[in-house]
Amino acid sequence: MGTNTREPSIEIISHRGASGHRPEHTLGSYELGARFGGDFIEVDLVATSDGALVARHDPEIGGTTDVADRPEFAGRETSRIIDGAEITGWFVEDFTLAELKTLRATERLPHVRPENTAHDGEYEIPTLAEIIELAKELTAELGRPIGVYPETKHPAYHRSIGLALEPLLETELDENGLRGPEPEVPVYLQSFEADSLRALADVGVARVFLLGGEEHFRPYLTPEGLADVATFADAIGPAKDLVISRDTDGNLTEPTSLVDDAHEAGLLVHPFTFRSENRFLPTNFRSGGDPNAYGGFAAEYEAFFEVGVDGVFTDHSRHAFLARELFERGE
Repeated sequence: MGTNTREPSIEIISHRGASGHRPEHTLGSYELGARFGGDFIEVDLVATSDGALVARHDPEIGGTTDVADRPEFAGRETSRIIDGAEITGWFVEDFTLAELKTLRATERLPHVRPENTAHDGEYEIPTLAEIIELAKELTAELGRPIGVYPETKHPAYHRSIGLALEPLLETELDENGLRGPEPEVPVYLQSFEADSLRALADVGVARVFLLGGEEHFRPYLTPEGLADVATFADAIGPAKDLVISRDTDGNLTEPTSLVDDAHEAGLLVHPFTFRSENRFLPTNFRSGGDPNAYGGFAAEYEAFFEVGVDGVFTDHSRHAFLARELFERGE
């Protein structure tokens, strides 16, 4: 591992689709992300009670579907401990795929993206198989590869309840022609858990180790730690602040050595997550007083492109595409 052979370029990874413009993890969001210039459809995977892989940000779906308004499912509200945190709500693993398909997606951040709520109730919860089919259709229509970038969400938790994600994912990829060195559409597999990526070694596609800012990720940020990552992954997906830090006022400061160190280890670097609203931007790139208005997002992309990142996770694929165009033209 650690010797990824993909052509060097800046990949645009549509984070949960065009989630700045449509409710996340819906076929409408994924399609729009690709049409806006995204190279990959980024998917968070969780499992239903009957072993179907579906796209939701977390097993709990009270905040991203209309399940709370469905009286037939009122009795399924419960509490679970996931990765040490107690969460109350409705959980995908308590629903069959058929039951889940009766629900409709809703906007996860209505206070930030109120325009997206106009699409509440419009979309079903998609399966991984449906997403792969969409990627193939868009690849044929747009005349350029549209890849898939699935994440195993809380894989240790899923194993603990008898719904291990890795075998399910491996089967889906196999059945859809996405295994081995020449999949029908490009594929990255991603996870915050190293054991999950190790379990997917036999799939034969690129794997990405996600790195958050939590203390337990710190050992991986050294040259020695990155050399270890290169034994089970082809890329890292670090939180943005691990690439370029912010000061106490939230201003973007100087790059760390992470990109250079990762490249030295043979790893690509795909930081997350770029969002165009002022509230998410570095303080020195914000514009005006409305936290939900777009700020100077192009300047943030440029700063990261200059550091040498190989891709970006973004909620606004069109903005990333335009920023990449400007950067590549030297403007």
